[in-house]
This record gives sequence, structure tokens and C-alpha cells, in this order.
Amino acid sequence: MFIYSFKLPKNCIIISIVIVILITSIFIYSFADNRENISSDNDFIKWVDFNVTASALQDTAKLDIDSHNSENSPVLYNWIELLAYLACEYGGDFKNYKKSDLDDLTVKLQDTSITSLTSTLKFYDYYYESYSAVLGNFIGNYSIEIQDSSSNKTSVVHKYGLKAFLPIAKNYSFNHYDDFGNSRSYGFKRTHLGNDLMGNIGTPIVAVESGVVEHLGWNQYGGWRVGIRSFDGKRYFYYAHLRKNHPYAENLQEGSVVKAGDVIGYLGMTGYSIKENVNNINVPHLHFGIQLIFDESQVDSPNEIWINVYHIIEFLKNNRSTVYMSNNKTKDYSRVYDFWDNNFTE
Repeated sequence: MFIYSFKLPKNCIIISIVIVILITSIFIYSFADNRENISSDNDFIKWVDFNVTASALQDTAKLDIDSHNSENSPVLYNWIELLAYLACEYGGDFKNYKKSDLDDLTVKLQDTSITSLTSTLKFYDYYYESYSAVLGNFIGNYSIEIQDSSSNKTSVVHKYGLKAFLPIAKNYSFNHYDDFGNSRSYGFKRTHLGNDLMGNIGTPIVAVESGVVEHLGWNQYGGWRVGIRSFDGKRYFYYAHLRKNHPYAENLQEGSVVKAGDVIGYLGMTGYSIKENVNNINVPHLHFGIQLIFDESQVDSPNEIWINVYHIIEFLKNNRSTVYMSNNKTKDYSRVYDFWDNNFTE
């Protein structure tokens, strides 16, 4: 057996060492850069406990809308800014809300800006971003058809105001209570992440906000359901337990663009079954929920953020979409008065 000893030239050794150092440096730099990107990408809100009361929503919305529709208002109010400021005062707990606190704030805003007032408030930015995600497109500019009182003709008027609708169509009764967080046991023990609106089977259900239909079809927990994403991507509206056999408005499909107030389906009692089109819910009702999305990693994951919508439903009671039976053959309904907001184009 012969053993040969090889000697590498000195220059080759030096070049090899330099190459190893360069490769190692590139790897370390890339790893550090990726870590930095991961840290940056994770810089988004992970949780929102939304408990703004209906009265606080009504009072701040009125200030916002009235100031924008008045030619003499010295201040243009933004209801989300007002709510975020009050949240700082209350530590996020609107059970302490008093109209007098809002009145005091409006007095302060006569002489100074909201930016100055909130510059030292530690959590103001958090509340403002959170509440913007919840309420971001509820108030603003829109156009809607109105009927002339002396004729059957309609005309289009441009308005600034509330452009989100109650999910139950006008002239249809319902009742509800604050059931967010209640226990549910079908499939596995879990909490209720929405608000149940009890009503009659076949009641037309309308889109609360304009957006894109993201999910349509059967879910064993929600039965026939519709999921609509807002145009800004921050809100996912979930409508569940729709009617057996004919759950959806005609022509509705995934990818459809819907306007706030459009009929999207009909109240029912489907769900709690792997088998499609089964009524295993005891009481006819609409399960309505809103998921907040600050990052796509929060979609279809354990990191989902669902908020309590009870007070939002109470707030929207005064803004309902009028509907009529538009197809006698299929018994489908449509809205009476057309609507356009600044995020929608034909």
C-alpha cells in the first residue's frame, strides 16, 4: 500500500481561504437581513378588544357627519380620532363612556388640533389603527338613489354620511343579545365569535359594507355561508347559517363585487353537519361576525382576530336597505335604491 502526500501551492490555499470567508460573510449577511425582515414583517397589531358602545358610536358619528355637512362648522371631526382619544381616557373600556367627556373633547378641539392633544398619549396610535380597521369605510362620501315624493321617479344624490347597512333588510324583524364569547360545543369546545340575529327563514340578508366575495359555500359549522372582504382588506364579514336549498342571492359567486346594502342571501338554520344542506341549527338566525386582518398571516390561522359586533349591530339599526322581490320565479330579492361609494366603480 502506497500513501501519497500532496502539497498544495501556497497561492491556492490563500485563494481557498478567501473564498470560504466571502461565502460565510454572504450567508451571515443574508441571515441577518432575513431576520430583520421577519422582525419588520411581524410589526402589526395582534389583538383588538373592541367594546365601543352603540351610544359612543352614535354620538361620534353624528359629530363627524354634521361637521362635514355644515358650511359653518369650525372643526371637521373624524369619529375614529374622537373614539381613539376617548379610548385612551378610558383605558379602552367604553363602559365608562359619558357624553360629557365627548363634549369636553369637542371644546378642546376648538382651540387645538387632535394631533396636539394626542401627542403624549401612549396608546393613541394603537387605538386609532385598531378602530380604523373596524370602522374604516363606515362613514364617508357616497351616492344613492332617492325617490321623488310627488312621482315614481328616482334621482341620484351625493352625500357624506353613514354608508354601512344593518345585515337584516328593512321592514324585517329580528332580535339579538350580546352573545359574543359564549360557549359552543359542536365539533369541539370553543367560544362564539359573532352575534346571532334571530329572525324568520327567508329574511333577506344584505352586505354591511361594499367588498369582494371571498368565500361562498358549505362550512360544517356555519352551514351555507358568505365571506366578504372589504376593499381595504382590513375587514372580513362573515354571514352564516343561510337558508337551505336557496341560500344565496341569484348570480352571487366567489369574486363578485357587492355594494353595501346589496342582497347577498337569505336567513336560515343550516350547519353543524359535514353533509351539505342540512338544518342542524335549532333556531333560525343569522350568525354575523367581523374578522380584522392587519397581516395575511392572520387569515385561516390560530391568530385570527374576531371582534364583538353587538354594539355595531345596535348602531346600524337606523340604516337599513329597502328590498323587493325582483324575480317572482326564483323568489329572489334585490335592493330598491341603488348605491355607490367612493371605493366602487361600475
